[in-house]
Amino acid sequence: MRIKPFKGIRPPKDLVEKVSSRPYDVLNSEEARREATGNEMSLYHIIKPEINFPEGTDEHDERVYPSAAEHFRMFREKGWLKQDQDEKYYVYAQTILSSQHSAISSEQDKTQYGLVVAAWVDDYMEGRIKKHELTRRDKEEDRMKHVRVNNANIEPVFFAYPHRDDLDEIIREVTAGEPEYDFVAGPEGFKHTFWVINDRETIDRITRIFGEIPAMYIADGHHRSAAAALVGDEKRRQNPNHTGKEEYNYFLAVCFPDNQLNIIDYNRVVKDLNGLTSSEFLKALEEDFIVEKQGTEIYKPQKLHNFSLYLDGEWYSLTAKQGRYDDNDPIGVLDVTISSNLILDKLLGIKDLRSDKRIDFVGGIRGLGELKRRVDSGEMKMALALYPVTMQQIIDIADSGNIMPPKTTWFEPKLRSGLVIHELV
Repeated sequence: MRIKPFKGIRPPKDLVEKVSSRPYDVLNSEEARREATGNEMSLYHIIKPEINFPEGTDEHDERVYPSAAEHFRMFREKGWLKQDQDEKYYVYAQTILSSQHSAISSEQDKTQYGLVVAAWVDDYMEGRIKKHELTRRDKEEDRMKHVRVNNANIEPVFFAYPHRDDLDEIIREVTAGEPEYDFVAGPEGFKHTFWVINDRETIDRITRIFGEIPAMYIADGHHRSAAAALVGDEKRRQNPNHTGKEEYNYFLAVCFPDNQLNIIDYNRVVKDLNGLTSSEFLKALEEDFIVEKQGTEIYKPQKLHNFSLYLDGEWYSLTAKQGRYDDNDPIGVLDVTISSNLILDKLLGIKDLRSDKRIDFVGGIRGLGELKRRVDSGEMKMALALYPVTMQQIIDIADSGNIMPPKTTWFEPKLRSGLVIHELV
């Protein structure tokens, strides 16, 4: 992999909590407007610029993108964002605090350490940065407009790389020092810690080591990755004096070792049983699953191919029977495939997870209590909880050139936006 250090644009230490924000795609315009209320330094004015206009303004309104660029310039003029004088790498640690996130962390805090780098456009265009999800052209174009108008990658993408002991050692050395930023962000309540790597020898060593890594994997941010790489490729084609050394040949990424990443469950709630009674539905499940009643206490899936069903105030364990899945098929082995084929499609008639209005999806960060709540309220008839996908399954699918089924992976924590920005000039 080809990476390089870059002159990051960052908030001063005392402003980072005011400037930084959640990513643009995890909240809607109303939520962003509410979180930015009373805070003119909020990055939402750049990444959700529709909030700079009256309520109800469409996020794709032609006035919105120039407003993002105007605010980016203003933030720099006012000193809310400042550019480092020299090219650097950075270490970004995210900590899940056990006291706040019992749904995804148990007895102790869990920290993952990423390297913030500028990734090479050609590694994406030529398939060495591997994806596992389909992207939509309209969403790519939205992010491309945002990159073009700002001439910067305002938000990073989230990559995984095959872990290496030598990079782990460098990160340990860097994080033994004083961090630049260290705070817990609301409302999600994750801890974010950030170090600047100034030592030239360490920077050169990181570059060399990444040069030995054959591939990286997009964990989260498929549309941002596509948009960043496509704009870089567009700029080189438009530049008659292109040399290959320009900053637009690279885009902003945070790269985590694959053995540290936290993938949590991504669960389903369904409005009806497709004309079946509850007893008929449970009986039909027995053809493909071992069905065991668990009672009224929340039951969480214990392993791959074990599912949790909540129906009529009771929890059930569903274990897929042998022969109902193919462990040698990187797609067929996935629990999302098994549940989609044998429950959602076969029994409930839900064939398209992206468009069917009878189904909704709940990230595991909300806990299985959220599934129970939505069924008990009468909004939904049943809930299905899945065991989380593993990082190895994602790698196997990306390596084989396959694409994950929709609504399969949920990574937490999400990257905090605004800790560092990469300018394309």
